[in-house]
Amino acid sequence: MSALVLAAATVGSTGTANAEPETAPGTTKGAAAQPTASVTYDLGDEVYRLPGTGEPVEMAGAVRYPADLAHGRHPLVVLLHGWHETCADPEAEAARTAAEQADDTDAYTAASKKLFSWPCAAGTPALPSFRGYDYLSRRLASRGFVVVSLSANGINASSVWGDDNAAARADLINRHLKLWQRIDRAGTGALAGAFRHAATGQRENVPFAHHLDMKNVGIVGHSRAGAAVTWQAADRHRSRWPAGVRVTAAVAVAPAYNVMTENMAEYTVTRLPLAVLRGSCDGQVGEEALTFAAEAAAGNRYGFRRLRVQGANHNFFNTQWSPQSGQVAAFDDAVQVDKQPGWCTDRDGAPAARRLTEAQQRRVAISYIDAFMRRSLQMR
Repeated sequence: MSALVLAAATVGSTGTANAEPETAPGTTKGAAAQPTASVTYDLGDEVYRLPGTGEPVEMAGAVRYPADLAHGRHPLVVLLHGWHETCADPEAEAARTAAEQADDTDAYTAASKKLFSWPCAAGTPALPSFRGYDYLSRRLASRGFVVVSLSANGINASSVWGDDNAAARADLINRHLKLWQRIDRAGTGALAGAFRHAATGQRENVPFAHHLDMKNVGIVGHSRAGAAVTWQAADRHRSRWPAGVRVTAAVAVAPAYNVMTENMAEYTVTRLPLAVLRGSCDGQVGEEALTFAAEAAAGNRYGFRRLRVQGANHNFFNTQWSPQSGQVAAFDDAVQVDKQPGWCTDRDGAPAARRLTEAQQRRVAISYIDAFMRRSLQMR
């Protein structure tokens, strides 16, 4: 695996991976992991409105950080989830399944509306897609990064699509970065006093002020958020970054790009390292996830890296979207291969691969993203 992942780190190359060593490739073997801690923040479900539509968007995140922040400055890594149901309503999910089986379009639409509403109906919890990358946050925080995973349910429930959707998600990232820049610079702003203990909900005073490296920020997006981080990192959109913030690395995980875009310049990334990975059994986005990113990174002098993960699907990168979570709307999107148990593909008739378990697939993601971020942010 190490050789395969390192081969994928070559500019413009395509690597293939099946498993992950405990020590991430490209890092010091046996590097000590730091103790970590976690908090959350939630500024409200309707903090701002999408331009043009007026639809509400939340500002909430889960933060994982080194338990000892006292020494030096820590690069910030922002994680963002893609499009998925927004409300954990099991009755609506059952009604939608029944409507699909009965070919009842009206009932299907009514159930879907409940699952994709924002804010969710009273008594219905929001589906926490942003908690689906806690496994990755823990690893990155143990390496010295401060990691924040953002909630984007309001955008998922909105009517904004295509390039406008990527732009809306990129704007969400920038709004959060502005808050983090302010708390680092002066310990003030909306985040001051907003942090809560991840388990107890009690208020936590975390000394982030003057301990973040806001000129050394990494961004990671999954699915439609993979398109968003490419958009946010694009040469054309650097002027939209908050003052004092510099994004220095981007990773697109199984990105759902708008392949019909008329202006590739909106996604062109040539001034910072860009990595993309996609599973060979991804039943939701096709090979264009890799080819589109390669076109976007044409001429990138800082490095473009891509990885095809044999046996990986789309949803297992997010624990909340995966069957073992027992969460509403969680499912395995890989295409099963007839008469070949344990094998999968991304479409009928395509080459098959031995499928990865949820845990195996996430170990690949941890390995590759950990190595990429350590190299791009801490070793540049």
